[in-house]
Formats: sequence, C-alpha cells, structure tokens
Amino acid sequence: MRGKLFARFTGRVGRGIPALAASLADLASWVLPLAGAALIAGCNNSPYPAGAERENTLFYSFDERSPRYLDPTASYSNPESAYTFQIYEPPYGYHYLKRPYTLIPKAAAAVAHPRYLDKAGQPLPDDAPADQIAESVYEVKIKPGIRYAPHPAFAQDAQGKYLYHTDHVLTATELGDKRSPLAFAQQGTRELVADDFVYALKRHATTRIEAPVFAVFADYVIGLKDYAETIKAADAKLLKGLPADLRDKPFLDFRQFPLAGTTAVDKYTWRIRLKGKYPQWSYWMAMPFLAPVPWEADAFYAQPGMAENGLSLNQWPVGTGPYMMVDFVRDRRHVMKRNPNYRGEPYPCEGMPDDKAAGLLADCGKTMPFIDTLYVTIEKEQVPRKEKFRQGYLDVPEIERPEWGVILRADADDSDQVKKLFEQRGFQLPLMTDISNWYLGFNMLDPVVGKGDTPEQQVKNRKLRQALAIAIDWEEGYGRIFKHKGGVAAHGPVPPGLFGSREGQPGFHNPVTHHLVDGKIVRRPIEDAKKLLAEAGYPDGRDATTGKPLVLNYDFQRAITPEFKSENDWMVKQFAKLGIQLEIRATDFNQYQDKTLKGKHQIFWGGWLADYPDAENFLFLTYGPLGRSKHQGDNYANYDNPEYDKLYRQLQALEDGPAKQAVIDQMVAMLQQDSPWAFGYFPWGGMAFQKWVHNGKPSIMIRDMAKYYRVDAQQRAQAQAEWNAPIRWPMVLLVLGGAALVWGARRSFKARETATARRAAPGASTGHGV
Repeated sequence: MRGKLFARFTGRVGRGIPALAASLADLASWVLPLAGAALIAGCNNSPYPAGAERENTLFYSFDERSPRYLDPTASYSNPESAYTFQIYEPPYGYHYLKRPYTLIPKAAAAVAHPRYLDKAGQPLPDDAPADQIAESVYEVKIKPGIRYAPHPAFAQDAQGKYLYHTDHVLTATELGDKRSPLAFAQQGTRELVADDFVYALKRHATTRIEAPVFAVFADYVIGLKDYAETIKAADAKLLKGLPADLRDKPFLDFRQFPLAGTTAVDKYTWRIRLKGKYPQWSYWMAMPFLAPVPWEADAFYAQPGMAENGLSLNQWPVGTGPYMMVDFVRDRRHVMKRNPNYRGEPYPCEGMPDDKAAGLLADCGKTMPFIDTLYVTIEKEQVPRKEKFRQGYLDVPEIERPEWGVILRADADDSDQVKKLFEQRGFQLPLMTDISNWYLGFNMLDPVVGKGDTPEQQVKNRKLRQALAIAIDWEEGYGRIFKHKGGVAAHGPVPPGLFGSREGQPGFHNPVTHHLVDGKIVRRPIEDAKKLLAEAGYPDGRDATTGKPLVLNYDFQRAITPEFKSENDWMVKQFAKLGIQLEIRATDFNQYQDKTLKGKHQIFWGGWLADYPDAENFLFLTYGPLGRSKHQGDNYANYDNPEYDKLYRQLQALEDGPAKQAVIDQMVAMLQQDSPWAFGYFPWGGMAFQKWVHNGKPSIMIRDMAKYYRVDAQQRAQAQAEWNAPIRWPMVLLVLGGAALVWGARRSFKARETATARRAAPGASTGHGV
C-alpha cells in the first residue's frame, strides 16, 4: 500500500501546484481513514491469537529449546517434567498441600505396603532386620475405569483389528505428511490395566533409548539385570542386516519376554518383587519412570517413516493423565489440552494451617483439572519473559522453575517504583524452603581435574579440586551478589529439611573449604588454596614442569544470555584468584547432554531438584554405577569410589534413625575430602503467579501442578487491557495533521483556481494578440 501511495504522489509533481495539491489531498484521503481506524481500535501487543486471553487457558513459557525426551523411560530433566507430569499418571503422587510431603495414590487405588520374605520364601514381620529380608513384594491395586487419552494407536475396526499398526502396517502413502497423531482419521482408547505397568518397567532394559535409572532399578528388581541381556540379544536379532543408522527400528515387543520381578496378578493388580529391602521404592512409583506405557504406542511409533515425521513418544506421549499434547512445534510452541477421557479428581480439602487463609482450600472437593489448555511458548531470555509477566501475558513465567518468586522479589527490593507496580498489579510471589541444590562439578574421568591414573596423580588432582573448592566464594556470589537466584552456601550435598542433613546445625561445616574462627564458620583464606594448588603441581596457576599456564574448561549447560554472562564472569574471577584461566564452553542443554554422555566435559555447572524427600536422592548423584559417561546415569561427575558405593547400598535399606544418620555422615565426609563437587549453595525458592491464577503453592516435589491451578480469564482480559492500554496521543496528532494537510491542500488548490479564473475573464487582458 505504501508503495502505491508513493507512486501516485510522485507521478503528479511535474504537473505543477494543482497536481501537488491534488496529490496531497489524495494522500490525506488514505492516511485519515487509517489513522482514524487505528485511533478507534487502539494497539494490541498481545503475542497470542485474538481473544485468547478470555479462554480457559494457562499461558507460560519454556527456555531455549524443546524437551528432548517425553518418553517416560528416558525423561529425567527438570524442563521435561513440565510436560511428563501433566500427561502421565504414575501409581502414586504427593499430596498437593501437605508438608512434609505425603504419598497419595494416583493411578493406584492405594499406596501399597510391602510384605517381606526370607531366603526360604517365608513371610517376615514388618520390623524384621534388613539383613534377614531377602525379598520385598509390592502388590499395587490399579483403579478400574481409567482410560488413555485418544490416540490412533488404539484405533480398531469392527473386528477388533488395529487400523494403524500390527494388523495393518502403514504404507508411506497412508502416513503421508502427517506430523501429529491427531492427523489420523480414527482415534481410539482403552482401559488402563496392570500389564501396562509391567510393560513400562520392562522397558528400562531397552537398548533403543537412554534409560537413566536402569542401574538403580537393576540393583533391586529381581531378574532385571539378566533381562537386559535377553533384550539386547533379541534386539540384535531384530536389527540384523539393517542399516546401523536406521531411525525407525522394528517393534521390540517386551511382552514376549517375561521378567520375574514384574508381573500382572490379574487385570488390576501389579506385582513388583525387589531384592532385599528398599524403602525408597515407593517414591520411585511417584515418578513417570513407572507410569504405564501401552504396548500399542510402541508398536505404532516403530513403523517406517514415523521418526522422519517427528512421531514418537518423545514428542507425542500417550498417557492417562489430565492433559494430552495437541501441538508440538519444536523450539517454538507446545500446547496441551484437557484429556477428554480423564476421569477427574477432587481438589484436596486438607492442607497446612496457613493454607485456608491463603485461599488454597477454596476449591475443596471441586473436580480437577480446572484449566482446559496449557499454552507454552519459547522465551530465550529472562528480560523479555519478565516483561511479558509484567504485562500480564504470562500467567506464570515458567511452570517448573522454583526461582521466579525470588527473582521478582529481588527486582522489587532494588526499586521502590517496581515494588509499587508489583503491589498495584497484585503479583503473587510466595516463597518456600525446598529440597534442591546447585554445585560446580568435576568430571572424574578427566586427566587434569579427575581421579588420576596413579596414586601420586590422584593425590595431586584431589588437591587441585580442593583448592578450587576453597577459591569459589559462594557466600559472596550467591549470598550477596546474585540475590535474584541466591541461597545459602552448602557444606555437603544433602539439603536442609531432609533426614540426615546436618546443614545449619551448630559447628557443621566442610573442613576442606571452611574452618571455625571464634566459633563462627568462615571460608578458608585464599592462601590455603594457593598452597594446595602448588602441592598439586601448579604454583601460581602454572604447570611446575612446563611453566605453561593452567587453562581449565567450564562446560555451561545454557546459552550465554546477558543474565548468565555476569554469573560466568564472576566464576572466571574465582579461578583467576589462583592464576588459573577458565574458558567458558557454553552450549544449549541438549548439546550439553550429548557432551556429558561422551565424557567430553571437564568442569560443569549442575543442580538437582529432589525427586523424592530422602537423602538418598542426592547421595545417588555420586554413586559409581550411575556414572553419566559409562552408564547413562545422573552421576555427571562420574565419581567412582567402591567404599562410598558400599555405604550407599547400605543406606538404601535403612529407615530413618541413628544407623542411617551414621552412614550419611560417612558418605558426606568422603565427598568433602574427595571434592568431586564444589558444593555450591542451597537456593531460596519461590514461584510467581498473576492475581487471576488461583491455588498456586510453590514446591519442587509437586510436578503435576497444572491440574490444581484455576484461572479467572475475565479478570485476566480486563487486566491486560488496562496494563497495555495504547498511547493514543500520537494517533491524535496524526489525525489532526492529516486534517490540516487536507484543509491546506484544498485551500491552496481553491486559491489557485480562483486566480486562474480571474486572469482568464473577458476584458481583463491589456493588449491584443500579435
């Protein structure tokens, strides 16, 4: 349109003033209606489709990239939990409001108590000593009537034959360019049965994808370790003669191979048999690792062309939970909608003493979920995400991150103007103390900062790690500087609030990094670190043999946005205290995962949000058989200490009490001395909610939070309109300017025409023609 107006205007310039005036009038005839329309309609800067703010939708964001794994066997990262816990239903969950955290049934009818057997298979009492227990048996009753979300994997014809797999394998033409399960004409469902849980547990023996907790499960589930060899052989047979890089591999049907440790007693009873005693098993049953997986989904996604079209459990999960994925645009947008087959659950009527006053019991007994749609869009940086929250376009900045309340509170503390704005807009910023940690880790497979090949080198490398642990002043960085994501300096891996943690108790400290001065815990001086560094073979940060400066690599698991740059600059300065150069090697999270699987990392930033409320859930992060690079586990430091591993196995069988405390103390002392981590800090936690979001209670353990939230869409629409009211005076000026332009053009044109008429009138001429 602008090009057309310009052409019409310039085309008349050479024809004199009348043409110019006419052109100005012509231009004004276009500008005025446009300006008037803009003035009437105002400006709409919403990032969503028109009218979306009035729908029963929760709007929030995700960071950097789409989730890598939504397959429950492989998914274990915090960003992925924002999806998996809304879609899948494990047997158990946690009470949304009660603290300490209390297990409750979800897909199960009740939380099962194990029965114990001795070596002869005879029953033992509940209080039998752990060394007498040869087997723990859990029999989990499944609620009848639970149904899966609609999916083509379940679609059948009138004779009961599957339409899209097994009975009829899809051709390339039939698959076509379908990029979503919803693109298939027929959708189906079926009832959840115990065999689906059996199938899910067997899948941890897979050779097809990452199985991060297989090593833990194999230690306890009877027969699982040998079962993995059976599956490996069966898979090799299926793949024989096929290309090694084949993406769509033939269906590996775990139903064909029995596993003694997991069976279906009947349609609704799932039996799990464990070696010895493992009290933490009930906590694992509250995680998606043990959510049901229907074999039909595996068979459906194993067909040729599926991977090429982005069709797999990693993008399109199949669950019985309150929501289902309906839109997956990689690195851009994910949308989950209410599962039409979800049976609904009542909102809790009990909680903590302060919950009623906080309005958290107002929806007592009402059927959940309350929200129809979860709309998640990418935001790569913190600043625009905060701005969209301030504008009301994000109901929650990120649903799974526990630091947004802290970040926004820090903004308010730094500015009275910001504080007033937050109060006026009614932002809810509840704080919590929860179980998580952040740390700096050392890859123990690395020749410089790792364990070392010889006893002499092991001593030197350990002193290097200890020197670095002293030099990094967490109290300064995350206690005084980065308050928006700070916390309390850690002296071990186990956060306060868990049985066995001594954090915050009088006198407890890490003797490697701190000492007592006048009864106060104080970080050791940098001179102590320099002495250790020299003993490690790097006086003043240079190799004692070659004289070359020591350069270490910091593998940071996020892209360097402005907010991360300041933190990384601070970390570089901590190493510089010792004359050591720290090179930042930043990647996105998925690339970081690949690097750690190959053992190519050296020093890394790590954190852990508790899966379950037990010290074992943090101490397992340094358990040898869970080494990241060798066993695909979550021991990213690849720490391997046989004595520590032995204590860890003892810990797993212990109930809370003096014996368990003694084992934890020994394990923590080992980690302090070996320093595979610089322990970092325990963060303050908090969430951020708009005033129209109800039932928001911050937590790290509760990951299926979306079904509890309720949104007042009418209040949101009104607030967005008020908070983003357009600035109209430029439009008013444009309209007035356009009117003046029209008036001036017409006046000039009229004057010119009048003057021309007078000169041309009879008798007005003073002479005769030649």
